[in-house]
Amino acid sequence: MGFVVGYILGFALGFGLMVGFARYQNTRSRSRTDLAAAVAALSRMTVQDSRKLLPDQFYPSWLVFSQRQKVNWLNHLIEKIWPYVDEAASEIIRSSVEPILEQYRPAVLASLKFSKLTLGTVAPQFTGFTIIEGEPKEIVMELDLQWDGNPNIVLDIKTRVGVALPIQVKNIGFTGVFRLIFKPLVDEIPCFGAVCYSLREKRNLDFTLKVVGGDISSIPGISTALEDTIRDAIEDSITWPVRKIVPIIPGDYSYLELKPVGILEVKLIEAKELTNKDVIGKSDPFAKIFIRPLRDRTKTSKTKDNQINPIWNEHFEFEVEDVVTQNLTIKIYDDEGIQAAELIGCAQMPLRQLEPGKVKDVWLKLVKDLEIQRDNKNRGQVHLELLYCPMSSESAFMNPFDPDFRLTSLEKALKQVTDDGADQDPPKAALKKKDIIIRGVLSVTVMSAEELPTTDFMGKSDPFVVLTMKKSDQKNKTRVLNDTLNPVWNQTFDFVVEDGLHELLILEVYDHDTFGKEKMGRCIMTLTRAILEGEFTDIFHVDGTTKGKLNLHLKWTSQAIIK
Repeated sequence: MGFVVGYILGFALGFGLMVGFARYQNTRSRSRTDLAAAVAALSRMTVQDSRKLLPDQFYPSWLVFSQRQKVNWLNHLIEKIWPYVDEAASEIIRSSVEPILEQYRPAVLASLKFSKLTLGTVAPQFTGFTIIEGEPKEIVMELDLQWDGNPNIVLDIKTRVGVALPIQVKNIGFTGVFRLIFKPLVDEIPCFGAVCYSLREKRNLDFTLKVVGGDISSIPGISTALEDTIRDAIEDSITWPVRKIVPIIPGDYSYLELKPVGILEVKLIEAKELTNKDVIGKSDPFAKIFIRPLRDRTKTSKTKDNQINPIWNEHFEFEVEDVVTQNLTIKIYDDEGIQAAELIGCAQMPLRQLEPGKVKDVWLKLVKDLEIQRDNKNRGQVHLELLYCPMSSESAFMNPFDPDFRLTSLEKALKQVTDDGADQDPPKAALKKKDIIIRGVLSVTVMSAEELPTTDFMGKSDPFVVLTMKKSDQKNKTRVLNDTLNPVWNQTFDFVVEDGLHELLILEVYDHDTFGKEKMGRCIMTLTRAILEGEFTDIFHVDGTTKGKLNLHLKWTSQAIIK
């Protein structure tokens, strides 16, 4: 009996092992087949396919998908024709750059012009090119350019005291992106009417200045002033959106010239948590804002002494030439008195992210360098209100004071004169921005707050809100609600506002204590949105808290008052 049982068990075990091995082999074979199919599919994937599977923000900073192609053939061509390019380009540079050098000539100089100008024997190297998607009747090409040349550039300068000096520009090193636009496409050889060229991106530009037969450092201030002048001249003469037009087929190409396409209204509201650069006390921050980094187009704010959470409430206006490629740049500095200001941080806002005619309220994080953003240090944030107004179209928003009066017309009236100024009486047609006031009543309903921080020992708070109009210093406050982190007030306060365009509403949230009060956080806003929309309800983050929010309803009743 035992033999039979042993035989049956041995047979069952052997059969089971054979079945298991066969199944394992089949499963392994299917896995290898699936893996081979997956590898084959991956080998057929393009860059576009991989970027669809994984968005750009998930890639490490060192990984770059380049669409640029090598252009060794172009470098060989440039080397061959460089002597002729040098002669032709030198004359073009002399005639086009000299007037701009004179325009940006430092006050300490009486004259500034070229005495020698050749580009040397070393041709630039093009390291790659790409075709940019553009309009139907144009071809846009961008080329990566690198040049470590040996040019012979000598500037003749004459100071106000009559001293003449020859200044040599040496050791030029440049990397950037050069843009060519072939436009318009036509049915005549060579199939395009004109070529526009421009320096699309200036990544690096280094050079040294030397007095021929002397040392430029022996004349205080000349070296820095000249360097700034040369950089401004390059920026204003060839850097995008500036472009040079070369007609190929005779015709009128004036529409290709650089022209403003819109106006950007910037309101610098505040900053918070700025890095303290001072050993004693706090930083004295001020801001420089620009779209094009030219001295006459850079706006500077007032300095706020001893503040790391400054409130500026200042308004600036900028011309926009290319909303697709241009950025608004803001740099926050610490004023060091007679010494050079120290950079706290900088930020950038692409203009293409703005919706024409609509106010955008943004907080921008400050970084150390806009090009190499590897610094994780908290340098603070800056609060801006932006409004982009195209020149070629009307805004969809209506002026709440007059339904038949477009916002763009209101903006023109506030900047200079109204659109229909020709039909007005002469005194009214000449009205300036300073003569027009947006006056009215702002009704603020403090509905509720959510997720306020705990400040009391019992795990609750006794919150209330103080409302302040910054310019007029009008104040109101809600009632105190005990033992809650999610208070509901539903209280309405009316403020008579004399100048709505330049007023700020500040809401500060406090915890009421027996012997005083403890500040939880604050919320600062302009009245622009209320003026444009008339009435709205929204949720606002309480700065100074982790998750605290205020639910507000704002209503504006206004009329334009002429002094």
